[in-house]
Amino acid sequence: MAYHHARQVTGWVGWIWFGGLMMILAGLFNIITGLAAISAERVYVATPSRLLLFGVSTWGWLHLILGVLILATGIAVMIGQTWARVVGAVLVMLNALTQLTWIAVNPWWSLAVIAIDVLVLYAIIVHGRETRPD
Repeated sequence: MAYHHARQVTGWVGWIWFGGLMMILAGLFNIITGLAAISAERVYVATPSRLLLFGVSTWGWLHLILGVLILATGIAVMIGQTWARVVGAVLVMLNALTQLTWIAVNPWWSLAVIAIDVLVLYAIIVHGRETRPD
């Protein structure tokens, strides 16, 4: 006689959905920000008192590429892929670091994104295993 143990799904799965959706949203925001920086550098004003290691269009390309990667990984997190939790944690930390360097250009937005990134990290690291497919 075979016994099948049903896995207990808790309310914490909502945190994973939150993390995945926030990753998708962050990816879309990065894509929009990247396209804006690439297509119209005059949208962002560089001043002599601010330090950016690259030109605005280079940052635009970095945000665009990071946005596409975060978007795709967010979708994978929502469907329960274990690899996506690991890759997602790395990408979200990288996103927070790029926002930290972008803080001179857009401080309030960068701080808000960093705060959301911290919540996403919590969701996918602490509660991610509950969405794993059997």
